Amino acid sequence: MCPRVAIIYNATEPSRYDSLGEREAVVGVLDAVRAVDNALKELDYEVEQVPLAFLPQSPNQGQRLVEADLVFNLFEGFCGRPDTEAEVAEFLTASGMPYTGCPAPTLRLALDKATVKAVLKANGIDTPAFQLLTPETTSTFRLRYPCIVKPCGEDASHGISRESVADSPAALEKQVARISQSYGGKALVEEFIDGREFNVTVLGDSEASVLPVSEIDYTLADGVPRILTYAAKWDPASPDFKGTQVVCPASITEQERERLEEVALRAFRLLGCRGYARIDLRVDSDGRVNVLEVNPNPDISPGSGAARQAAAAGMTYTQFINRITLRALERSGR
Repeated sequence: MCPRVAIIYNATEPSRYDSLGEREAVVGVLDAVRAVDNALKELDYEVEQVPLAFLPQSPNQGQRLVEADLVFNLFEGFCGRPDTEAEVAEFLTASGMPYTGCPAPTLRLALDKATVKAVLKANGIDTPAFQLLTPETTSTFRLRYPCIVKPCGEDASHGISRESVADSPAALEKQVARISQSYGGKALVEEFIDGREFNVTVLGDSEASVLPVSEIDYTLADGVPRILTYAAKWDPASPDFKGTQVVCPASITEQERERLEEVALRAFRLLGCRGYARIDLRVDSDGRVNVLEVNPNPDISPGSGAARQAAAAGMTYTQFINRITLRALERSGR
């Protein structure tokens, strides 16, 4: 009998992202749901889609909700409550339900980008110098300009625009105020590294393997910061999108590839990732590889960077999804 797989994901509902003009990232998960569903059915799994609109309150309740041999976890947190991404994984763990992707502690840690950066630094992995600031504490700014201002607990480039790179106290104050007001809490401020940008997808657990490295090739107008804005990810009609191309495999030397892979694997293991994760990296003017972000359970829709890297490794999309699925089944002993 073929394993039964339940695909869980966040039901798309009205949220703060609507008023911020960032709904595309919210509904983008549906592309992954449809593609994963098709891939699993092609592989003869029994598949059920389970959109979550609330957090189950008990293991028994969840068992009635999801009767499956495996949960394919595409849940990204309820809109405006990113912490619920980890809470759902905690619930699955407590219920004894095997699931794909990273464990709850890793998901919870990754929701706090400042803590991730502190962990990386403490373990000898380079990452841009940073501070957490609010509108009331911008006078304590001690970094070098230019700097980039981001939400501390968001993904999918939420809150990132051309104006996110600040080169003066006035610009810094404006962006910190915007982030604090729109996303709540403190803003993450980092020294901006204007170097080559790469991302690396890692598959597996302790026996992890690295997919071919991708480079983000920026062909933006002079004076426009080379960053992956929200528009660059989600608005195909925008200049940012058109001026941001992905090259995979990246045009790099063997030594550069080995160094990027080494840093990505160290970060993957250090944060307790499993299944799959994407590591975003930039190389500074001194040649140091800096980790920008660690993304557990990143986007795996057909147009994603992870899927592109899997294709560069010779996998079809269906093979890519099956590899993630089989690893989770093997981990559970099923």
